[in-house]
Amino acid sequence: MQIKTSSTMPTSPPPAENNGAAAAYFDFRAAERVPESHVWAGMHEKDTAPVVAAGDEHDDDEDHDDDEPGGDMRDGHAVPVESLSRAEEQAARLFALPAPDKARAARRPGGGSTGYGVPPYLLRYPKRMWAEGYTFPPPAIRDEFRRVWPDAGDDYHRFCSAMEEYDAAMRALGERLLAMFFKALGLAGDDAAGGKTERRIRDTLTSTIHLNMFPRCPDPDRAVGLVAHTDSGFFTFILQSPVPGLQLLRRRPDRWVTVPGTPGALIVVVGDLFHVLTNGRFHSVFHRAVVNRENDRISMPYFLGPPADMKVTPLVAAGSPESKAVYQAVTWPEYMAIRDKLFGTNISALTMIRVAKEEDEES
Repeated sequence: MQIKTSSTMPTSPPPAENNGAAAAYFDFRAAERVPESHVWAGMHEKDTAPVVAAGDEHDDDEDHDDDEPGGDMRDGHAVPVESLSRAEEQAARLFALPAPDKARAARRPGGGSTGYGVPPYLLRYPKRMWAEGYTFPPPAIRDEFRRVWPDAGDDYHRFCSAMEEYDAAMRALGERLLAMFFKALGLAGDDAAGGKTERRIRDTLTSTIHLNMFPRCPDPDRAVGLVAHTDSGFFTFILQSPVPGLQLLRRRPDRWVTVPGTPGALIVVVGDLFHVLTNGRFHSVFHRAVVNRENDRISMPYFLGPPADMKVTPLVAAGSPESKAVYQAVTWPEYMAIRDKLFGTNISALTMIRVAKEEDEES
């Protein structure tokens, strides 16, 4: 579950001058063609990603080849399929609401980090994405969605209950996956230094849910649902509808791998700060979303990361016995500030916090 990258288009949220309201309310369903404001070029070849059941994990995961897919699809995750179906159904109901209802929950002026509409960092790109979105922190579900359903009626309660159930399942899965990662690195066990780090991370994990709707598109070869990027946190679970659209970047040769839309499966994507934490043993993953001519597509990324004040320090034990820390310790806000400065360049923020050359796994 790793992939090396030599360049990146950082996607950190900069200070925004507006909340993207105009972009948020583009009427996708009325579009008979892709307007110039939404035209993207250069789509890559497609492939198929393998399915890996969570129960089939091996202790030598750190020995993955760079040629392997940069993410895993997990259909043995022990999360009830009914919970996932309810969450996806409620997300679809949210996006099907009339525009004025969704507008009540628009991201606030000044680049609000929660609410309906275009995330501020996406407004920095010269083109717009073919997507609607809604971002919210799980602890604030009921307060946040009173903006959509101010009467707090049955629809509100059904939606919030489904999202709370999804949050509880994803958080429990995140804790299990964290334990699996540490076991794969040989750092499990209460007596090991890694065990203390695992508990500290597990007990302070922060989470964010982002709901995506990628409407059907009259010319999908000229549009993109979400531009290629790496996630900045620890790791992300992605629930997607049966319509394929998530693609992962694979190397040698470079090509985009289309993840199948397998019902009930979850995709696991490693982020930059987990790359740092594991001293480069697990690599962050470039991914993007493409759109479909015939069908809408829902995706529900669940982001897990450290609290803002935690220094993410490389676990030297995650490398070979002779390894040293490859990266500087960094907090999430510090790392995001670096990504922000590098926006629009081909320089990875990870390269800016390197303190030593990573071991060449091909030698």
